[in-house]
Amino acid sequence: MTFRNGLNSLLRPEDSVLVLIDHQPYQLANLNSHDPQAVVNASTALAKSARLFGVPTILTSVVAARGGLLFPQITDVFPGQEVIDRTFINTWEDKKVVDAVKATGRKQLIIAGLWTEICVAMPVIQALGEGWDTTVITDASGGTSVEAHQVAIQRMIAAGANMMTWLALAAEWQRDWARTETAGAMTEVLGQHAAGSGIAYFWEQQLLNTPVPA
Repeated sequence: MTFRNGLNSLLRPEDSVLVLIDHQPYQLANLNSHDPQAVVNASTALAKSARLFGVPTILTSVVAARGGLLFPQITDVFPGQEVIDRTFINTWEDKKVVDAVKATGRKQLIIAGLWTEICVAMPVIQALGEGWDTTVITDASGGTSVEAHQVAIQRMIAAGANMMTWLALAAEWQRDWARTETAGAMTEVLGQHAAGSGIAYFWEQQLLNTPVPA
């Protein structure tokens, strides 16, 4: 087994490509591993983070005519971008998606989707077998049960996948608060989507802008 450690194993925006899979109404309707709104929030934050750091993002759905369009919270982040609609359950068997990923020239593949045990696990395991450095964003994914989600994560870890949450990924992309070209916008994403941390940030700004009583 190859251990994923050392500075070079950390994710870098210039080497990353993100694939968002099947964030659709049908899948959300039977999402039982997470609070559904939490997954919508996390997937939206992930999409915004990718846009902020210039990470190419491939959007894909499965049989959207029956399963519904991708959440508008995600597609609104990438206005006018084509959503690749598939018939393959396994995204990595769809040549159009794989060609779009390869065209970016990036080597760090990041995947999130619904459901974890099916539409995330299959492409992740196949991509790992083809040599991709593959990361799953667990809180922007979800399964039909807690067990299904957790077993899928265990299965993908055994295959060599890296697991992260959207906030950990965004922090790894930022890496240094001295990177002022993204730091300000990064705090805005945190403020809108990082729950207590975001509220605390807004509170901090309020306090810093509150005059000291005479």
